[in-house]
Amino acid sequence: MTLSITVSDRFRTAAADWGDDRLMEETDALEVKAEQALLEIEHLVAGATDVAFDVDGDTIRHEPSEELEAFLERQADAYGIDPADVLELHVDLFARAFLEDEGGSGSPPADPRPGR
Repeated sequence: MTLSITVSDRFRTAAADWGDDRLMEETDALEVKAEQALLEIEHLVAGATDVAFDVDGDTIRHEPSEELEAFLERQADAYGIDPADVLELHVDLFARAFLEDEGGSGSPPADPRPGR
């Protein structure tokens, strides 16, 4: 089963931010962010280390593992929605994953104890 999902504005913005930090074209960054999100989901559910997907404009197509397909179907049945919609929600959750700390240099905060 191939699932097709639509890229959300939140995901597109996160991909653009991530790509800007790496001097990547927006379309390339979107593809990498899609791969990151799908790989995280597949790994969490099925232990997968590779994903089959395609990005075409605002559409991501993914061929889920059997384990992920069953997981999405269970969630879809429980909430009365389509498995692709469940996948879309999960992908969107990972939109801001792997972005640098937006508040500064990316290094941990200084030790607040005096003399440290």
